[in-house]
Amino acid sequence: MQGTRFRLFPQPGFLENFQEPETVFVSSPAGSLQPGPADDRMYTVFPVNKPRPYGIAPGPADAGNVLSPPWRGDVHPMAAPDAEGHFDYLEPGTEQFEAAHLFGTVRFVLDIWEDYFGRQIPWHSEKHYDRLELTILPSLENAYSGYGFLEMGGDRKHGHYKSFSLNFDVIAHEVGHAIIYSEVGVPDPENATGEYFGFHESAADLVALISSLHFNSLVENLLKNTSGNLYRLNAVNRIAELSGNKQIRIAANDVRLSKFAEGWIKEHKLSQPLTGAFFDILVDIFHECLLDYRCISPEMEDLSDKLLATPDYAPVMQDLFDQAYRCEPEKFKLALIDARDILGTYLADTWQLLNRNDLNFVDVARAFEQVDREHTGGRFQELIRGNFDLRDIGWVKVGPQLESLKKDSHANSVRTLMPLD
Repeated sequence: MQGTRFRLFPQPGFLENFQEPETVFVSSPAGSLQPGPADDRMYTVFPVNKPRPYGIAPGPADAGNVLSPPWRGDVHPMAAPDAEGHFDYLEPGTEQFEAAHLFGTVRFVLDIWEDYFGRQIPWHSEKHYDRLELTILPSLENAYSGYGFLEMGGDRKHGHYKSFSLNFDVIAHEVGHAIIYSEVGVPDPENATGEYFGFHESAADLVALISSLHFNSLVENLLKNTSGNLYRLNAVNRIAELSGNKQIRIAANDVRLSKFAEGWIKEHKLSQPLTGAFFDILVDIFHECLLDYRCISPEMEDLSDKLLATPDYAPVMQDLFDQAYRCEPEKFKLALIDARDILGTYLADTWQLLNRNDLNFVDVARAFEQVDREHTGGRFQELIRGNFDLRDIGWVKVGPQLESLKKDSHANSVRTLMPLD
């Protein structure tokens, strides 16, 4: 049976090349979704006069009071399906499109990762909530994946409000947190390792990155602008120009774990060595796939490794990639899709091997290597181990937490609240 159509922005609509949403199909059979949109796993609401975000009240007058789903107040008119059960008729700029975009993105990302997992991914709140509430709250200058809800605010920087409900990366990142809470576990903020929180942010960024590579327009734009030379993305000042993808900007970094040998303050920065290692693994697997498709020669791939991180890399390798891509653009696309799916499958299998207690980056690295041995007999072992070694993972111990968690820390937020709290 045909799925349900939604129109989603692969990247924020204010970016060039992404001003028009792309039509996608999600797995929900056409006609199965209710107004909201809603189904048997989640429902969307756009509350009217919701006083504050879900969680513990911050003010002294009502400190300790907890606001939790479901929202029982008034809501803006819901997004309804058309006569055939689709939502792609809705126009950007309306509350109904925003609600449909939020729901469609969550369902799209879940479809991707449930395919990688080979099964349904439960919500970690299923003991108390039969469905997840997807809530839009414009007064919130953040976005959270919490117990029984996913709440989207917006960005007010530079005097313009940009709704996170229309930002694929932000929504996918929050779904990533929900996946990890379900599959690895919710940490105790008082006892969890710093590397657990760094791992959590890294995993959420990787969920967003890999999910975004399921948009045909984004993949084609990325390849067109790089000719498949993804290391070009390491020029951080050019990444927005090339892809507009915040997660790729975070992933294309050169941060090593030794930077945190004396200690850490923010889990977002601590996540960068792990995310960077996985980005480099993605690029190396992509190169292996290009070899499989005979798009590049072994000599070119070897030269890329030798010149990496040298001044000669960009002028030499970009010209070679430009020539190769012009000859086989469709095979480059197939190779990138293959690399994307290999990494996605490996990550899903890796996360199922982890334990939240005393989790550190070397646990993640060793589990990932084990998954490669199980899938291929260790075809990618050398490149996997090399990239983790390059980031000092397994060689450096992260130092202590140097400052108490600030209010902007996601490790000390509504995300980690559980019913016992």
